[in-house]
Amino acid sequence: MTDALAIRGLTKSFAGKFAVDDLALNVRAGELYALLGPNGAGKTTTLRMVAGLLKPDAGEISVFGRNVLTESAEAKRIIAWAPDEPMLYDRLNPMEYLEFVAGLWGVEPAVALPKAEELLKWLGLWDNRGERCEGFSRGMKQKTALAGALIHDPKLLILDEPLTGLDAAVARQVKDLLQVRVKAGATVILTTHILEVAERMADRIGIIKAGKLVAEGTLNELRARTGEGQATLEDLFLELTGEGEPLASEGVPA
Repeated sequence: MTDALAIRGLTKSFAGKFAVDDLALNVRAGELYALLGPNGAGKTTTLRMVAGLLKPDAGEISVFGRNVLTESAEAKRIIAWAPDEPMLYDRLNPMEYLEFVAGLWGVEPAVALPKAEELLKWLGLWDNRGERCEGFSRGMKQKTALAGALIHDPKLLILDEPLTGLDAAVARQVKDLLQVRVKAGATVILTTHILEVAERMADRIGIIKAGKLVAEGTLNELRARTGEGQATLEDLFLELTGEGEPLASEGVPA
């Protein structure tokens, strides 16, 4: 089966400093993959290159077999990118925004309108469909942006810190929607600093530091790597990135 995402030798530097350094990773079709790392590890830079928003210095990126660099238009049609800061047209209401985004993707109105209604109802925005986005809370803007990312039924959904600044109820709606999308066959890649979310939701986890992949696998595979069968993802993350104290041996206080 073709991987949803295959990265080989991906490199990007700014002002002579590597943000992404010869990175290689694979994301399988139909999984929720959490890309984790300390601040400045290269997560967002990597995902921006995958989404075709930033040109790499070197390396290859393939999305469902399509080369992002040489088949950019074809690759972008099956990708959705949602940054950590919602980017909306504040003078539009949610329905107008979704109609606009659907038009950019070439989605026919007969398909886009019922899809927009479905998404707005699912995300609890249907009653606000006629209100301008400029008056929305961050959570409402985040949900509107997510609806815009889903309007063309992307095969690969890339989310950069999708839960930042959201209250518990809104975050739960977003998490539920992501799980529904994965069950329907989509692939989701997300970054998050909320490690409990990655621990509960991710099929596999990749941890990067200084632009390099330092560990990858399921939670149990990461536990096996460190020899800590009951460790939380937070404990594993801190040990694997060198951001915290080493894990204590079982039964021995740290």
